[in-house]
Amino acid sequence: MNPKLASVEKVLSVHHYTDRLFKFRITRPQSFRFRSGEFVMIGLLQDGKPLLRAYSVASPNWDEELEFFSIKVPDGPLTSVLQKIQPGDDVLLGKKPTGTLVLDALTPGKRLYMFSTGTGFAPFASLMRDPETYEKFDEVIITHTCRQVNELAYSVEMAENLIKDPLIGEMAEGKLRHYTTCTREEHPHTGRITDLIESGKLFSDLGVPPLDPATDRAMICGSMEMIKDTAALLEKAGLTEGSNAQPAEFVIEKAFAG
Repeated sequence: MNPKLASVEKVLSVHHYTDRLFKFRITRPQSFRFRSGEFVMIGLLQDGKPLLRAYSVASPNWDEELEFFSIKVPDGPLTSVLQKIQPGDDVLLGKKPTGTLVLDALTPGKRLYMFSTGTGFAPFASLMRDPETYEKFDEVIITHTCRQVNELAYSVEMAENLIKDPLIGEMAEGKLRHYTTCTREEHPHTGRITDLIESGKLFSDLGVPPLDPATDRAMICGSMEMIKDTAALLEKAGLTEGSNAQPAEFVIEKAFAG
């Protein structure tokens, strides 16, 4: 393994939420710098060769450890092995975090939406714990859509713990709103986020006006289909896609773990 490309880190903890989802924390090298919302290559040595995939860093940039939220794919080249890691095991960490789900890629606004499905919530777990998010926006609305209620556990845990956090709790209080929906089980909110945006139910449930490019900014992370459909609805509402080079009203993330 080329040490210039990746470092070897230790697994500190592993928590399995369902038979499909788990989180793990690893050591963070002192030299590792990233912006909340970015992703990095994570992997394992397989038959002496590095096998790496892109993973959003779920911990905020001030955390002394690195946290990741992963799906388990039974026949996935990496996740089929990664899901078996235990504290003390070695994991490869890439040296160059990157990505578009960063505050710098958005123009100033009043309300920030973070639309996520499944493990697409991971970068928002980082951003919701970053003080800068609350310095830049008056209201932060995170939506998380999963098929089953138990798949929402990670984001519910994050939202509940955040308000108790001594560093960020007071900043987030009154600003952060967490909106969860399920597509296959009974839940207070049901349906795909795109349907809830299109019908206007999302906005009536939250008591906020419809999307407006003058005030609203958004980030999208989830399946490719969800990203495409949500981006189309944002564009229909008059929002323009931005990037690190050209900040605008919304950004999407195309890198996904498998």
